[in-house]
Amino acid sequence: MTLTSDSLEPALSVRQVLTLERVLAGEPEVVAGASHLDRPVRWVHVAEAADVGVMLSGGEMVLTTGVLLAGDEDKQAEYVRSLHRAEAAAVVLGLGRAFPSPPDVMRRAAERCGLPMVVLHRPFPFAELTEEVQSRLVRRKFAAVSLSEAVRTELTALITAGAPLQRLLDEVARHSACPVVVTNLAHRVLGTAGERPAVDDVLRDWERIARQAGGTEGDGWIRAELGGRGERWGRIVLCGYRGDTATGRLLADRAAEALVLHRMLAGAAACSWEEQSAQSLLTDLVSGVVPARQLLPRARAAGLPVNRRTFVPLVVRDGDPVRLERLLRLLGLSGLAAELADGATAVLLSLARDQDADGLTARFATRLRTESGTDRPVVAAAGARAAWDDVPTGLREAQHVADAVADSSAALDLPPVVRLKDVHLRGLIRLLRDDPHVQSFAERELDGLLYEADEDLLSVLRTYLATGRNKSRTAQLHHVSRPALYRRLEAIQVRLGVDLDDFEQAASVHIALLAHDAQQQ
Repeated sequence: MTLTSDSLEPALSVRQVLTLERVLAGEPEVVAGASHLDRPVRWVHVAEAADVGVMLSGGEMVLTTGVLLAGDEDKQAEYVRSLHRAEAAAVVLGLGRAFPSPPDVMRRAAERCGLPMVVLHRPFPFAELTEEVQSRLVRRKFAAVSLSEAVRTELTALITAGAPLQRLLDEVARHSACPVVVTNLAHRVLGTAGERPAVDDVLRDWERIARQAGGTEGDGWIRAELGGRGERWGRIVLCGYRGDTATGRLLADRAAEALVLHRMLAGAAACSWEEQSAQSLLTDLVSGVVPARQLLPRARAAGLPVNRRTFVPLVVRDGDPVRLERLLRLLGLSGLAAELADGATAVLLSLARDQDADGLTARFATRLRTESGTDRPVVAAAGARAAWDDVPTGLREAQHVADAVADSSAALDLPPVVRLKDVHLRGLIRLLRDDPHVQSFAERELDGLLYEADEDLLSVLRTYLATGRNKSRTAQLHHVSRPALYRRLEAIQVRLGVDLDDFEQAASVHIALLAHDAQQQ
């Protein structure tokens, strides 16, 4: 059976101890420290000695009849102060044997120290309370240890099976029943898990929560550091954990151990968690499966400025995300970069409203070309977007432009930044490539070559049309003589039943060939 946080005995606070049936039989009354009743009770200890504090280690609920304190107000005050110094959870005084009513000296001292003081108005066997609380604490500790081992075993099995980071985080969130967030040391969110609405609530206010998570734990915010060999590189945070703090820390520690192991085994060949985070966000933006508005908290938590900004969507062909991120930092630009598919890398720039979007985009593209040497990567851009909701459309437009020039960058004289207006007919064909009418048109026009499966003739035709029907240039690119080229062009015209010297017929074949090539990608 898999243990979850729901199956654990809840933590016993002073308040919870006072609600136990056996305690209620003693008619408990809180006479001091009422605002500190949520202190956890680690143990129950019966003590009458005035110097009881030296026997405690913190977190104990101390039970006493006060028989050794009666008649000596100094001892009464010192008794309370010694409990406070020992960080006791509370003191419970049984009335009747030494004190018929709550002693004012002890009550005032407890109030000043912030120590919960409870009196029992009816005789009460302390042994029953000790037995009840101790048994509950033992059960709780056993359950916590069992949960810890169950989580460690399950996470280790996932790592051994090669599970991705997200799968591990999902498992941690299932056990903790609260949002789980992994960040780097700059509080940039690298991964999340948990129920989506709850996670979004956390990310929406992440700036404040990050400060809270980096400081003192409280209100269910439990963190564990990630790192090794004396170096920290991140942390995992359980956000709003509702179980007891000790169990939450165990969960966080087991999760941290697993994440460190996962990162160590992945090695340098795997994408960094920062890259995976950016990739997940940009992929979701491009796909449009998740509305942009719902992705805004994730973008903000990932470190992307989103308030009063202008967004420039780019897609770079043959661009390395790590190098592009480095270039963004070098140029002082805010943005995210992540590989999408087929060698394309999405880049989302976030600029201040008064910055020159076109100028900075051109600077980025020019610098990239300069650093790339002879590779000359294609930088496709959509128009700047003033609204976050328009970013997905912009990214798809940039991707469309990049796809349109993917196979023709060598034949076209492209500017550093390629836009929709630069791809002309090729861009339109790319946009319509999945239309059944376009597919039928391409097959009909190229029927004589497609079914003969003569790739050499198709290649010659492609070059001839791309060079504006320049025979000399086509012969040169294919390393054949002009007479040999003429023979191939003649064969093409015979098979297709067209005259390539006729502009309209050549244009029709060219459009069909563009559509055919677009459908193959």
